[in-house]
Amino acid sequence: MPRSPELVWYASYGANMSLERFSCYLAGGVPPGGSRANPGCRDTAPPRARCAVWLPGGVYFALASRMWGGGLALYDPDLPGAAPARAYLVTSGQLGDFAAQEMYRSPDGDPDLARVPERGRLRLGAGRYETLVHCGDVDGHPVLTFTAHWPSAAVEPAAPAASYLGVIGSGLRGGHGWSARRSAAYLASRPGARGTWRSAQVAALLFEE
Repeated sequence: MPRSPELVWYASYGANMSLERFSCYLAGGVPPGGSRANPGCRDTAPPRARCAVWLPGGVYFALASRMWGGGLALYDPDLPGAAPARAYLVTSGQLGDFAAQEMYRSPDGDPDLARVPERGRLRLGAGRYETLVHCGDVDGHPVLTFTAHWPSAAVEPAAPAASYLGVIGSGLRGGHGWSARRSAAYLASRPGARGTWRSAQVAALLFEE
């Protein structure tokens, strides 16, 4: 039987692209603009490495965030195109702790990542971030992310909050080296944001950093 990998790339396509926001998942605390504290990981060691990646598929906003208000960023690997993301090389246990915190639970166990099909999905539960997706490999380690088990067409789009867009935009700028305008144009084009947020409005949030 295959063994669960010791190290994996956790790929964030949303707020955790921001190092400041990601550090609250790792060490605990309330992110700037957020409304809830994260307990942090049992193992608070920093990532071994981080890099910019692209995930096959697309990102959309839907549901409602208890942390930020407004729609949540979700990933649909079956959408056309590719989604910018930031990957962190962490332990399997840390990845499990991130997953627990995404669902507002206390970290309490390690996932069996050997069950994740190569370039496939593993549904761990019915929640919005309880499906693991294997998006390829970098330097011999699997790239994994969390999303919902449903397709984007199954839910109504929902506009994200300004603070949430600001954090994601900061992550795009830091992770991919994008300008504020490029980051804003991308975010404003996402389903849920499109039609509610204009690129110039999102760019103004990023220029305020």
